[in-house]
Amino acid sequence: MISERVLANLYIAIEAVMANKMRSMLTALGIIFGVAAVIAMLAIGGGAQQEILEQIKLVGVNNIVIEPVIEQKEENLDESSGANAKEKKKFSPGLTLKDAEAITEIVPNIEKVSPEIVLDTYIIKNGIRRSAKLVGVEPSYFELTAFELARGKMFTEQQLVKGAPVCIIGKSIKTKFFPTEDPIGKTIKCGQNWLTVIGVLEERLISESSIAKLGIRDFNMDVYAPVKTVLIRYINRELITKEMLRRKNVYSRGWMVVVSNNQEDDAGPVNYHQIDRLVVQVAETNLLTPVAEIISRLLERRHYNVVDYQITIPELLLKQQQRTNQIFNFVLGAIAGISLLVGGIGIMNIMLASVLERIKEIGLRLALGANRRDIITQFLFEAVMISVTGGLTGIVLGVALAIMISRFAEIPTIITFSSILLSFGVAATVGLIFGITPAKRAAEQDPITSLRYE
Repeated sequence: MISERVLANLYIAIEAVMANKMRSMLTALGIIFGVAAVIAMLAIGGGAQQEILEQIKLVGVNNIVIEPVIEQKEENLDESSGANAKEKKKFSPGLTLKDAEAITEIVPNIEKVSPEIVLDTYIIKNGIRRSAKLVGVEPSYFELTAFELARGKMFTEQQLVKGAPVCIIGKSIKTKFFPTEDPIGKTIKCGQNWLTVIGVLEERLISESSIAKLGIRDFNMDVYAPVKTVLIRYINRELITKEMLRRKNVYSRGWMVVVSNNQEDDAGPVNYHQIDRLVVQVAETNLLTPVAEIISRLLERRHYNVVDYQITIPELLLKQQQRTNQIFNFVLGAIAGISLLVGGIGIMNIMLASVLERIKEIGLRLALGANRRDIITQFLFEAVMISVTGGLTGIVLGVALAIMISRFAEIPTIITFSSILLSFGVAATVGLIFGITPAKRAAEQDPITSLRYE
C-alpha cells in the first residue's frame, strides 16, 4: 500500500516537471554546470597528479643531484681605492670521479652513486649524420632512472674498467639508424670514434612540460657509454692543469677540447669539471636533507672551500609542486562546489515559487485525501528529479569538456569513475536537501484556505 502511494506521488511529480519543461531546464542549469565543473576540474587535477608521478619516476626516488658550476666570480668592492679589486682566484679540482668515490666511502646511508658525463656530439651511419648526446655512465645510472633494456645486455665489469668502445642506444637512435635491422653487434660512429652497440633501451615517453620543468632531455636520442670510455676516448677535463689554464686559453667546443694560444679567441669560461652530473641515492626520504648537508661539507673540503657545485633535491621540489597542485585542486573544487551550491539554492527558490503558484492544486490534493507526507514526497521527488536530470546532463558535459581540454589545450586530464560518482551523488543530495524546505512549506498549507486561494 505504501509503495503504491509512493509511485502515485512519483507519477504526479513527473507530470508536474514535464508540464513546466522550460522552467525545469532553467532550474537544472546550476546543477548541470556545477557537475560539469566538478568532473572537469577533478580530471585536470588527476592529470596533473599523474604528470607529477611521471616526473618523480624520471628523476628517481630519494635522489640528491650535484651539478658543477663552471664560472665563479668574486670581487672586492673597495670604495676607498676607487676601483674594483678582484680577489685572487682560488683553485678547485672540480667535480670528479674521486668525489663520487669519496661520497660512497665516507657518507653513510648511501644506496647508489651515479656519475654522468654529457657531451654534445654527432652520429654517422649509412650516410646519415645527426646531432645527439653521448652520455658516460655506470650501470647504477640505469637503476636510478628505472631504464630497462629492450634488447642486448648491460656493460660488463671488464668493459667498465678498460673503457671499451661499446654503447647502449636509445629507442629513437635505433629507429633512426637501424630501422630494419638488429643493432646488437653493429657499430656506429659517435664523434670521432666507432662504438659497438651492445644494448637498446626501452622507449621512455616524456612530455614537453616534464622536459621544461625538470630540465630533462630526450633520453631516446642519447648514446650511453661507460664513463671511462668517454674519459679515455673523448675528453677528460681533469687533465687540463692549472699551468695550462695560466699559459693558454682552453675551452670546450662540442665533444673535443680546443687549445688556443690566441688570448683574444675567448669562447667563455673553462669547464674544468671532469663530470657533468652526480646523482646520489639515499636510503630513506627523511635522510635527504642531512645527507645533502654532509655531502656539501665534504665537497667543500675537497674543493678547497670553492663552492663550484650546486646541490638540489628533485624529490623535495616535486613534493612542493605536488603540494601546490593540491592547493590548486582545492581551489578549483571549491569553485565547482559553489556552483553546485548556487544550483541547489536555485532549485529551492524555484520550488518555493512553485508552491505559491500551485496552492490551489495542493489544497485540492489535501481535500481528496492526500496527507502531508504525500505532499512532501511529491515536492521532494520534483526537486530530486530536476537535480538528477541536471546531474546526468552535467556528467556528459563534464566528460566532453575534459576531453576537449586535453585535446585542444594540451593539458593532461584523467576522468575517473569516482569523480563521476561523487559529482552525481552531490547533485542528488543537493536536490534532496534544498527540496525539503519547499516540500514542508507546501505540506503546511491549509486545505480550505488553499481552495479559496486565487
